[in-house]
Amino acid sequence: MNNRSPGTGSKPRLLLVDDLEVNLAVLEALLLEEDYDLDTALNGKDALRKVEENAPDLILLDIMMPGINGLEMCRYLKGNPNNQHIPILMVTALDTKQDLAEALNAGADDFISKPVEGIELRARVRSLLRVKTQHDALMKSLQVQQKMLKLREDMANMLVHDLRNPLNAIAVACDLLEDSELDRGQRTCVDLINKGYQNLYTMIDDLLIMGKIDSGNLVLDSESVNIEQLVKDSISEFTGVAKQRNIIVELQPASYQDPYLKVDRKLIRRLVDNLISNAIKFSPNGSPVYINLLQGSDRCKIEVSDHGIGVPQHLRQQIFEKYEVGNVVKNVKQVGLGLSFCKAVADSHGGHISVRENNPQGAIFSLELPSQ
Repeated sequence: MNNRSPGTGSKPRLLLVDDLEVNLAVLEALLLEEDYDLDTALNGKDALRKVEENAPDLILLDIMMPGINGLEMCRYLKGNPNNQHIPILMVTALDTKQDLAEALNAGADDFISKPVEGIELRARVRSLLRVKTQHDALMKSLQVQQKMLKLREDMANMLVHDLRNPLNAIAVACDLLEDSELDRGQRTCVDLINKGYQNLYTMIDDLLIMGKIDSGNLVLDSESVNIEQLVKDSISEFTGVAKQRNIIVELQPASYQDPYLKVDRKLIRRLVDNLISNAIKFSPNGSPVYINLLQGSDRCKIEVSDHGIGVPQHLRQQIFEKYEVGNVVKNVKQVGLGLSFCKAVADSHGGHISVRENNPQGAIFSLELPSQ
């Protein structure tokens, strides 16, 4: 049988630990036909040193040894994050249920009783090596993912830095043009450039924040925030846009025990802005958008409801995924980070965001945040 360690191309390395040389010789003989690299140790101290110098893929460990016995060595290895992934096969002359339970409680992955039988030994060793192979493959995959996340975060940071400079130049140029004598058409063009600049700047910030969230490097700037006032400020931001389409955005009356939440003000404000903006965007002209604040014992809920076409059942999870949302409303395509950004921010606060039907027509987006 040709066993190989994962990702190395070398033989699996086994460390045999027993205080009697004759027992080590028996184990080596029984494993001789397997393609393993075998190493031995006559005591726990020597075994621990060898593990630290070159970690094996599997340890066959005798329980009854002078000095550091097998149980003590097993507890030590399993308590060390650097070594706890190494499978340990206890080789023991003890056969009571209490003794076997003690070996398993010490962290042993399996055990075999003396006198050792060759077929059983080889089968148990193969089984544990398969587990080790799967563990190593998983760890390698996780390392690759971590490197990719780090690369993506670095690229996002570079992108933000590289794009902000020309965007700032556009903003300065627009400010200079606004101070100039412009006719109506020219001023309209400058306004369009300004709006485009602001949208791009927001998208760049969203990319940066999403990258930090994905890599686990986002640090929330939490503070005590009056959530009712935050919603009112957000509503004021969209009053002009809503008025152009005869849409009223209204915060419904509510009573609170405490309107304050400990959140990242900037991120939650942008989340609420996104929800209100979407509600206006997909609402028919002349229809209302209602916002409700609901407070429970440990959760605060912000609900934004509209009377638009709503969100079909099959899209209610998909719309929170990155870049792919589909065409919820004819001629209004939603592709980007908007709702996925909302979900990422909610998750980073230990909250939850969802959408449901607004009877008889429309959608209700619900953001839940912990009160404590």
